[in-house]
This record gives sequence, C-alpha cells and structure tokens, in this order.
Amino acid sequence: MKMKKAIYIIITVLTVTLFFSCQKLTVSPTDKFTDESYWTSASKAKLVLNMAYNQMYSAGTMWQDEQLSDNLVHTYGTSDPFSIRRGEATPALSLFANQWKNDYGGIKTCLVFLDNIDRIQDIDETTKNRMIDEIRFIRAFIYFRLVNYYGDVPFFTDEITLDDAYNVKRTPKSEVMAFIHSELDDIIKAGNLPVSDNLSEDERGRITLGAAVAFQARAYLYENNYQKVKELTGEMINDQDTYGHYSLFTYNADKAMSYFMLFTPEQEYNSEVILDMTYVPNLKTWSTMKSMAPISKKAEISSDNPTQELVDAYMTLNGLPVKGTGKDPSYKESDPYVNRDPRLYATIVYDNYKWLNKDGSIDIIRTAKGSGTDDSYISPVDRQTKTGYYVHKYFDWTMSDNYESGLNIIMFRYADVLLMYAEACNELGKINETEWDATIRAIRARAGFTAAAALDYPSTKSQSELREDIRNERRVELAMEGLRWFDIKRWKIGQDVLNGYMHGFKFAGSDQSVDGGYIRVAQYQFSDTRDYIWSVPLDQMDLNPNLKPNNPGY
Repeated sequence: MKMKKAIYIIITVLTVTLFFSCQKLTVSPTDKFTDESYWTSASKAKLVLNMAYNQMYSAGTMWQDEQLSDNLVHTYGTSDPFSIRRGEATPALSLFANQWKNDYGGIKTCLVFLDNIDRIQDIDETTKNRMIDEIRFIRAFIYFRLVNYYGDVPFFTDEITLDDAYNVKRTPKSEVMAFIHSELDDIIKAGNLPVSDNLSEDERGRITLGAAVAFQARAYLYENNYQKVKELTGEMINDQDTYGHYSLFTYNADKAMSYFMLFTPEQEYNSEVILDMTYVPNLKTWSTMKSMAPISKKAEISSDNPTQELVDAYMTLNGLPVKGTGKDPSYKESDPYVNRDPRLYATIVYDNYKWLNKDGSIDIIRTAKGSGTDDSYISPVDRQTKTGYYVHKYFDWTMSDNYESGLNIIMFRYADVLLMYAEACNELGKINETEWDATIRAIRARAGFTAAAALDYPSTKSQSELREDIRNERRVELAMEGLRWFDIKRWKIGQDVLNGYMHGFKFAGSDQSVDGGYIRVAQYQFSDTRDYIWSVPLDQMDLNPNLKPNNPGY
C-alpha cells in the first residue's frame, strides 16, 4: 500500500501543479512545465515520468478494447465501441477523437521529458538512463496502440512547432513499427532497465527488462513475424537469469484456485505478472465493474455482458469442445456449466454460480429467466444481464460500495509469453510435443485440467487443427484482458466472428427455431475494407487537411 499510495501522490501533485494536456495534436505546452526553472531535481523528473506511466494505459482502455471483440457485448444504452461493432461509426465518433487526443497527450509528456532531462544536475547517470528508457518504452507503447487503432499516424520523436502540427502528414504504419522495434532493441541491449528479481517493494509496477522483451514479442506478433516472436519468447522462457524469473502463478493454499486468485488484490505483483498498471484503493481507482458485475454485488446496471460465443469457447474438463467436431458427448445444453474448464468459473458468472466472498462464504447467483432474483434475466430492456452472464474476472472484493476499485490491471503476463511462443512454434512448422508441454499443457494444468485429452500432445492433429486449438486457448486464457480484438485483427477473422448476431444463453421457453434457442442480443456488421482500423478523427482532419485521405470506408 505504501508504494501504491506514493505513486498516486506523485501523479496527483503533477496533475494539480504542473498539468498540461495536448487538447489537440496542434497544442504545445506553454506553462512552467517546460521552463528551465522547473527541471531542477530528480524528484521533479520523477513526477513527469509517473505522469507518462499514467497516460500509457488504463483499466478503461482495457475494457474498451474488450468491448470491441466478440467476448463482451454492450447491451444497455449506447457506447462508442458498440457503434463501431454495429457498423454505425462515423469520423465524428467521440472515441476516435478522445483516443487520439489522449495518446498524443502521452506522446507529448514523453517528448517534454526527453527534451529536458539533461537540465537536471542532481541525478546520477544510472538513474537518469533508466528513466530515459522507461520513457522510451512508454512512447513506443503509445505509438504501438496508435498504429493498431488508426494505421498510418502522425509520427515525430521531437517536439513540433504549432505550424508543423497544423501541417504534419501521416507516417506509414510500417515506418512507425520499425521505429518501435529499433527503440525496444536499443532498450533491451542497453541494460538500463532492471530485471524483476531486483525490484524493491516500492518499485513494483515499474518497467523492467522483461517487460521490454515481452512488448517486443507482442509487437512482432501483431505483424505475424513468428520467427522473431519465437526468438524473443524463447529467451524469456529459457534465459530467466538474464530477463527475470517468471512463472505461471500457483496459489499454494488451493492450487485449483490459482487462475481465479491471479486476478485478486491479495495476489498483485505475483510471479506471473511482467508489467501492470498500478491502481490505489480509495485514491487512484477504476469503476467499470459497476456495469458488468451481478446486480446483487452492488452493480448499478448490467450494460456490458459476456457473450454465449465466449462461454462456448471453454472446453469441458474432459478436454473436449462443447460445440462442433469432437463435441464432448457428456455435455448437456440443459446443464451447460457442469464439468467445464475452471477458467470459465474464474471469468464469467452464470446461472447457479457459486460466488466466493472474501470471507470464504458462498452466495448462489441465479441468472435464469424466472428464477426471481436481483440477477435473473428479465428482458432485453431491464437492468439485469441481457445475455444471462456477468463478468467476474477482475472483480475486486475489497472495492468500495460505489465500485471504486484499486485492483491493478495486468498489461503483460507470463501465460501470454507461453501462448505467443506456442503460436509461433506452430506457425513456423507444426508445434512439437516438447513445445506443447512447455506451453499449452502447462497452462491447462495450472487451470485445473487433469484429463489426458486436455493435457497430452495431440500428435494426430494437423497444423491447421492445432492452430485452432492454440487460438482458442489464447481466447479463454486471456479473456477480459483487452487482447481478443487485436487477435481478431491480426488473424483477419472479423468476418467470421463479428458479422452477425451476438448471443446470450438459452432458457426454457426460448424459441428453439431461431439460433437453437440462444437469444439474439445484438447484430454486428463487419467490413473487411473498413473495420480493422479506425477513422482519423473528423476534428483533426478539419484542423489539418494533410491528414487526409481518411482510412477506407469512412
């Protein structure tokens, strides 16, 4: 708590006393933040560094990205991600403008830091070089998000003048990505970042060497450069003395609950976390769960619900799917949540769910239509769930009554490294048994699987069949972590999974002649020529015509 509170105070002081924001790409800071009189001490530089951390990522961004996928559907009122998925977005959409503004605000913070850090006299070279590489990481991460949202974007590594800002053109995504890779290579080779093993308690949450390698691997993954992905993730797996000792988290008090406990306040900064976004109870918080958790657990309204499509992705404990070829013959649609992947329980609340409270007591959550509880499905227009499901993952049982959570949000974790390695191995040539055992088997064993069909290497499967297994494993392991949409993008499966109806559960009395009785919740429209990237914001194109032409379809 001491470390988290210190970070909050640093951010708050900076925001209150030295706040600047790039309201438009064209605005440059003119207050004392850039004055020579400000840059007088290492502590002041740290204020700016922590401001950049705060602009790099957030819980709101993670949940926004999840809403862009087929895992989570908006079911009450309006939302910008929902407009995008319904094919209704225009260049004037607020999300397009706000994301652009916020990201370039973060870029501005990084540039101001880099332009001024050398003014400080009372800072040793080791500390300064570490801070510089943290800022370079953050700048690269923000540019990475920008190009994955918008494609070609304005790109600059030094502060630009007002006149330049009104005339800057978009740089091809490939050039921005080349810069990101170059920056991360330099950061990794320089060795200025610490390894996680050497972090003191009050430094947890800061960028490490392992985080830089994991980010580089993800950046190459999004370009389908599987050779580089395999090399980088292989180094993290096999050379932990160099890059930090990470492992799949195990909850020793009850190993069957390891995956569940991974996302609880008591297990923050565990052995699996490579980098997370730090929050502070009652000080720096997020409150998105109030629109996703069960009503009986103090949620205000259920407006973002897990889909049936996600629920169906979870295997049975026998290691067999519940739909399609090879379906588990023991699976029953009339009792669908029995004998399922334990990660389903840790991620999604369903009918007859055994809700574990912090004190160890159990509440039964009923969502079935007619079950007569605060959480029961009623209709598509009531405040309860519209799909029959609620979100559990990242529920903070220590949060305040007004749903303000101080639970950290994980940005990179070791399971993702293993999944990237497995995918790369399979794409470079069918994954072998040793690679499978080190990755997919290990992840499933930690989740609680014991059946041979789930754990043993499926040697008779083709490369294509293994690809589907690995992709599905990635979906269920990383569900509700903001990554699914970017996987859909790079796999180019938008037409398959985001074009048509999103569904909720089946209940007694539903029309079996329509989609097998699974309720239709929302109809999505996806265009391959438009919907993999966003529009440049309309207000930015009005300010700077050089940002045109807009992306296709807008």
